[in-house]
Amino acid sequence: MNILVLGGAGYIGSHTVYELIDKGHEVVIIDNLETGHKEAVHKKARFYEGDIRDRAFVDYVLDNEKVDAVIHFAANSLVGESMVDPLKYYDNNLCGTKVLLESMIAHDVKKIVFSSTAATYGEPERIPILEEDKTEPTNTYGETKLSMEKMFKWTDRAHGLKYVSLRYFNACGAHKSGMIGEAHKQETHLIPLILQVPLKQREAITIFGEDYDTKDGTCIRDYIHVTDLAQAHILAVEYLMKGNDSNIFNLGNGIGFTVKEVIDTARKVTKEEIKAVVSKRRAGDPAKLIASSDKAKTILGWKPEHADLEEIIADAWRWHKAHPQGFQSI
Repeated sequence: MNILVLGGAGYIGSHTVYELIDKGHEVVIIDNLETGHKEAVHKKARFYEGDIRDRAFVDYVLDNEKVDAVIHFAANSLVGESMVDPLKYYDNNLCGTKVLLESMIAHDVKKIVFSSTAATYGEPERIPILEEDKTEPTNTYGETKLSMEKMFKWTDRAHGLKYVSLRYFNACGAHKSGMIGEAHKQETHLIPLILQVPLKQREAITIFGEDYDTKDGTCIRDYIHVTDLAQAHILAVEYLMKGNDSNIFNLGNGIGFTVKEVIDTARKVTKEEIKAVVSKRRAGDPAKLIASSDKAKTILGWKPEHADLEEIIADAWRWHKAHPQGFQSI
């Protein structure tokens, strides 16, 4: 297949590109490098630097490349930033997707897999979270992702453009080869923040609240290896290429770990003392976020192969230890 990956120089996008190429697919990448890294682009992929909000640019790519399906990772994704600069998120996430869909329809490209988020649910009504649970986002980021899902729904209704929306939880880990990994200009994810302590890039990791109704008082999250996420995107493309209808799937391990458990596992993996300090709760942090991925396993045939937390952190540590400054270390 010929797959266009939007945001293919980013964290999850670059890992998906590696998996696609390993499976023998042709890959074209669009990335404006706002948060992505040119060094993360696979050498066998064809790379176009540009913005999906630029209709002439997207048309140029689709005019010059045969595309069977699109995988869409191109979106801003920082919850905190989305609350102080919401219009940036509406501009990039929604306007960019609108322009993309217009160009796809004009070029008769009718299949897209979309990187969505657990943030579409907001405060969960039950654990584990099911796809049919209510969606009431508590931040702008989640709201724009949910709006993007609805944009796909109505575009499908009008034009027959089929989509799969993948709502996933905490992406983590790194490619087994050590060639690519997580490197954000503004890091917000727990595992890389923890690993900054043994790398001497921060003095301690902050635990935001230890008075939640959990086994050790800290928040519980569902962590999923980035390679397992990448595989799910490929299975979703194959699902659409077989002529199946549009659908929405959760992606998670269905297993929750507390913040303290993640820190303790990082201590074991790194063999380093990792100092932790407790601070007050952050507003809007649910006590537990765990996904039910039964639907993805049943319909897509997806099976997480790297669900062990120790393996996840070991892969992340291999990357961060070898590249303490991210792709600037290369």
